[in-house]
Amino acid sequence: MACLGVFVAYLPVTTVSVSLPAIQRALGASTSQLSWVSDAFVLPMAALILTTGVWGDVHGRKRVFQTGMALCALGAAISLFSDSVQGVWAGQAASGLGAAALLPTTLALISHAVPDHRERGKFIGLWAMSLMGSLAVGSLIAGTLLEHVGWRWIFLLPIPVSLIVLVVAAFLLPDSRAPHGRRLDWPGQISAAVAVSAVVYGVIEGGADGFGEPVVVATLALGAVAAVVFVLVERRSTSPMLDLALFRSPAFTATTLVAMISFLGLIGFFFVLSLYFGMVQHLSTIDAALRMVLMSGTSLLVAVPVGRLMHRVPARVLITSGLVVAAAAMFSLNTVDAGTSYGAMAWRLVLLGLGMGAVMTPMTASAVSSVPFRLAGMAAAGNNAFRQVGGALGPAVLGALLTTRAVDALPGRLADAGVPDRTAALVVDTAREQGLGAVARLDLDAATGQALGALSESFLDGMRLCMTVAGSLALLAALACALLLRPAGSGAAGTSAGATAPPTRDGDASGGLGPRGTGTGTGTAPAPAPVAETSP
Repeated sequence: MACLGVFVAYLPVTTVSVSLPAIQRALGASTSQLSWVSDAFVLPMAALILTTGVWGDVHGRKRVFQTGMALCALGAAISLFSDSVQGVWAGQAASGLGAAALLPTTLALISHAVPDHRERGKFIGLWAMSLMGSLAVGSLIAGTLLEHVGWRWIFLLPIPVSLIVLVVAAFLLPDSRAPHGRRLDWPGQISAAVAVSAVVYGVIEGGADGFGEPVVVATLALGAVAAVVFVLVERRSTSPMLDLALFRSPAFTATTLVAMISFLGLIGFFFVLSLYFGMVQHLSTIDAALRMVLMSGTSLLVAVPVGRLMHRVPARVLITSGLVVAAAAMFSLNTVDAGTSYGAMAWRLVLLGLGMGAVMTPMTASAVSSVPFRLAGMAAAGNNAFRQVGGALGPAVLGALLTTRAVDALPGRLADAGVPDRTAALVVDTAREQGLGAVARLDLDAATGQALGALSESFLDGMRLCMTVAGSLALLAALACALLLRPAGSGAAGTSAGATAPPTRDGDASGGLGPRGTGTGTGTAPAPAPVAETSP
């Protein structure tokens, strides 16, 4: 049930990413509005994932799981029947709420069902495979549907799947709650939601209108203040939404940084690459999907041997190596152009999938296994929250970089192509005011072909900047992992050792955070704390 839940939760990521050019053409959306099609899904997921984790701990994970499935079905239905980009935003937001409920709950269900952290690694591997499988299948589904029907129908599949899983869960899924009482931390939730929403909104609008605009500056400042308030509130809360003591574990800190940075690059990469296939190479959606699936499909296949290697190879080695490989793949995309063949693109995407496949499973397993058993749900929710913050910022940051660089390069590219000055001015003004996609809809008579060629070249200028930034982020995440994710016994806490404190009566560390299921940091795993069940 956990694997089905995460499959449904992540299905909109690639189905929508592959469909962005079709949505843009059908609804006349600007690049900024198109960014919100992706971010309307990821933003509520990032902002509310910690809250839904607490709801599961307090009110039962089965109930939150079912609520998440219902919201995924509702969101897909809203998007299916929308006739405006704003309607798609609303549907995506509802689906994002459902995904926010599913992601921490599914990991908490696995932690409850498999208390042994060594055995749990295999099941988290299956969970990660389901996530990557959703990304792989989603692009193929979208490509096939767009080839034969229309963009709306990409939202059809989550509806019956969600409803079926919802019904099956009512009969098969046992319920569980946190072993220690928790309550909702409203000040923390409000400040976290404001911080995430304000920063993402500021980045998207800054890329469209300029970062010097008063509204953009004020929004980013609000996000920074809300983030500080969140830290202060959580330090004083008796029942924090995110216990900041989790960050005493270098393993948790490392995997959280890796999750946020790598997903910023990955989800932003999906956004930019889908526009490249549509606007520069003018591929059909199914052809674009067949290229995108190379990355996610490779990650899916790699997850199986990586899950087995986790018992023999330190997580630090797997994650760092995977991120370096992913960075190399992103840097290699700087050499692509409008005429890059399928084969030349294929090895780059396979290389990227190989790198990300080596990261996903050990990253998630290390985050959940690096803290005491009683904090498992919070650790899972925290890791997923920072991952989704990165995912929300990905299209915003890379979309802003893409637009800014492409528009700046456009006048020079138009001049090189021999486009008349008056026509060039019209093209540049259209790109600045309505987005790059609007240029393709202009009727420029004899200069149309030259203008479109110049648009493609300026887009490639922006894309190269994005790939350089994404690759650099992957290297930054690799450095954080190499420095912080230390093996046990190396003098610093790692994936199986953390800061320790004297054990309390229940065998848990009262101050620092030891390894999963260990209260003393000795490496001996006692019986896990009991978890209340409401059904057998």
